[in-house]
Amino acid sequence: MGRETEIKLAIADEKALRRALQKLKAVPVSKTSPRVHELNVLFDTEDGALAKRGQLMRIRTETTEPPRKAGRAKSKASDLKQRVVLTFKRPVDGEEPVRKPHGSGRYKVREELELEVSDGGTLTKIFDGLRLDGWFRYEKYRTTYKLGAAKTWGKELLVEVDETPVGTFVELEGPAEAIDKAAEALGFSKRDYISKSYLELYVEECRRRGEQPRHMLFAAANRKGK
Repeated sequence: MGRETEIKLAIADEKALRRALQKLKAVPVSKTSPRVHELNVLFDTEDGALAKRGQLMRIRTETTEPPRKAGRAKSKASDLKQRVVLTFKRPVDGEEPVRKPHGSGRYKVREELELEVSDGGTLTKIFDGLRLDGWFRYEKYRTTYKLGAAKTWGKELLVEVDETPVGTFVELEGPAEAIDKAAEALGFSKRDYISKSYLELYVEECRRRGEQPRHMLFAAANRKGK
């Protein structure tokens, strides 16, 4: 079982972010299809037993497109490549989940298991038979970067730029020291660290707008990206 250490940063100026990534010599992990669409579905029992224990069960469907060829307006459905991943997360060493406020300067640390599956639809039916309900869906576009080879302190760090329906965020995942150094290079301090989930951020945004939370999805017109 792996251990995940990460924080989020809210991005108000995407151009400034791109400039900072260039200074860090950050390059996309995937050269051919760096920007990936993710559709995530969270599962839980009717009484929310997993959430009460600080656990998460998720099916994520990742969709990538090959580079567009000259004279071709858009990709066909047959060109899309999908990967389905089952993820289970829980507090480290079975500890009770600790709520950390926005800007707490704290990291989110959890144990994580991931498994690639061949058929997300069948797995969903199995969960349904076990009375695990897919109760919340959220989507985003993610571009994952690694720092340049000269940044030896960041060799184990992932810089993940997430475009979501409630704004753009950067997730820094890796050793705590590397997270701190990268955050500073991107123009942030520990006061800016966010350890909340996208579900929590979405609920907060709905309250701010006076809307009822449902699912964190893009409007159809925005689903194909920028």
